[in-house]
Amino acid sequence: MKIWQREISVQTRGQGTYEFTEQCVDAVRAAGMRTGVLLAFCRHTSCSLVLMENADPTARRDLERWLGRLVPEGDPDFQHTAEGPDDMPSHIKMALTRTSETIPIGEGQLLTGTWQGIFLWEHRSQPHHRRIVLTLQGS
Repeated sequence: MKIWQREISVQTRGQGTYEFTEQCVDAVRAAGMRTGVLLAFCRHTSCSLVLMENADPTARRDLERWLGRLVPEGDPDFQHTAEGPDDMPSHIKMALTRTSETIPIGEGQLLTGTWQGIFLWEHRSQPHHRRIVLTLQGS
């Protein structure tokens, strides 16, 4: 069994989902894995990762709007607001979602479904440079 690791970056332009499936496909190819798992881990506390519909962007926008209603910006009960009205909501959204995704690898390919993509979900309003660690384990 071998382990291979790479850090990638995703540049965001503000709130929304940013697909990085191709960078994961490239990592599988570079690692030479035929069978195993890919673990994608986000190194931030105000964004998250999601395996989601990649054919129709309205599915992701609907999810973003729904979570925005669940955790609205500017809630007067939030004390952690040093970086603006999206500060605490971004941390709550991250805690309610995931900071990692695990995807199986088979026959040298990610075994995602037909319409599945791997996305960084930016919860902050301002652009950010996000780091994601890709760890592959297998043979």
